[in-house]
Amino acid sequence: MAPVVPRSGDAVFANVERVNAELFTLTYGAIVRQLLTDLEEVEEVNKQLDQMGYNIGVRLIDEFLAKSNISRCVDFKETAEVIAKVGFKMFLGVTATVTNWDVEGTTCSLVLEDNPLVEFVELPDTCQGLYYCNILSGVVRGALEMVSMKTEVSWVRDMLHGDDAYELRVKLIKQVPEEYPYKDDE
Repeated sequence: MAPVVPRSGDAVFANVERVNAELFTLTYGAIVRQLLTDLEEVEEVNKQLDQMGYNIGVRLIDEFLAKSNISRCVDFKETAEVIAKVGFKMFLGVTATVTNWDVEGTTCSLVLEDNPLVEFVELPDTCQGLYYCNILSGVVRGALEMVSMKTEVSWVRDMLHGDDAYELRVKLIKQVPEEYPYKDDE
């Protein structure tokens, strides 16, 4: 029997079920618009999008691990590369570049040149503090927490705010040791 080989982002993307990109983009836009209407404060909308993303990430990691055949990553650097090249490709159809590592290897940037969530989007002047794609920071944070990595994830650059790319800054706070529900030796 041949060994299980991790699948590339393109291979995984080719085999996952997809929804129409425009439908996905417009539905997400409707969610953001409704949050702006309901919560009124842009900062509250940012928090809610992050929390929604966190809840999605907590569940999405199971599908990612099942369909990608990725084994345990050796360190945070490898984890960041897998997120950028396989995770983003699998769920958004785009890849990211991992850059700007700090000396300790605990903080990096995930840079997206293209972001399917922002098609057809222009932020009005009243929403300049809105991180429209803040759901992605929550997804990354939630997924990493489920694989024992406590992180902080924030937006550094956003093309909707006039920057040249979308940049997520990911900082590893701590590697949480795995806890098992029971001990065999008792």
